[in-house]
Amino acid sequence: MSKIKCIIIEDEPLAVKVLSDYVAQVPFLQLEGSFKDAILATEWLRTNEVQLIFLDIHLPKLKGMAFLKTLTNKPAVIITTAYHQYAVEGFDLNVTDYLLKPIEFERFLIAVNKVRVTNNNSQLIAEVGETKDYLFLTVQKKKVKILFSKILYVESQREYVKVVTINKEFISRMSTHEIEALLPAHIFKRIHRSFIISINKLESYTAESVEMNGISIPIGRGYREIIENL
Repeated sequence: MSKIKCIIIEDEPLAVKVLSDYVAQVPFLQLEGSFKDAILATEWLRTNEVQLIFLDIHLPKLKGMAFLKTLTNKPAVIITTAYHQYAVEGFDLNVTDYLLKPIEFERFLIAVNKVRVTNNNSQLIAEVGETKDYLFLTVQKKKVKILFSKILYVESQREYVKVVTINKEFISRMSTHEIEALLPAHIFKRIHRSFIISINKLESYTAESVEMNGISIPIGRGYREIIENL
């Protein structure tokens, strides 16, 4: 498996040094750069790709949470902050983990290993190409085979996801970021921070919502361009 490319967005030099040292100690991580504010990072991301962002919240010019909302094709994000009160908002925005400063190396490892699992699953899907037409989902300690062609949409439920198929619903303990990595990107699109839909099952849409199988699903403000570009 290839290394996970990452960047650090942090305005405190000491915090940048700690995170850089931690990244250097993890063989599967590759640091591409660090940025003192989100505006500089946004410019860099226009022409570069990464699989992971270490993001501080209290940044000059553009705050971390506001920056997160501007990302359409969002990589894995690990929040690094001294403020615990933004944790719920962070997980609502589907961050992979939320680390409180001062960050211990052991806790850092737990966070980046979550990204490695997701990244490896994504690469495995890419390696088998479009011949694989299903995934296995852990449901109540059982592995359940679900065909991509049967899935209508996926809904985030905090620490769980609800996968709604044509004739059944499945609840599994994982994040929407993790299941998004397992779904073929040419079929499944995120249209809201809490919803991923199968575009093959889309029946109609407006600027605010889509309809599939008689169900109305909201379109997030930052995701409207995805629907318009279909």
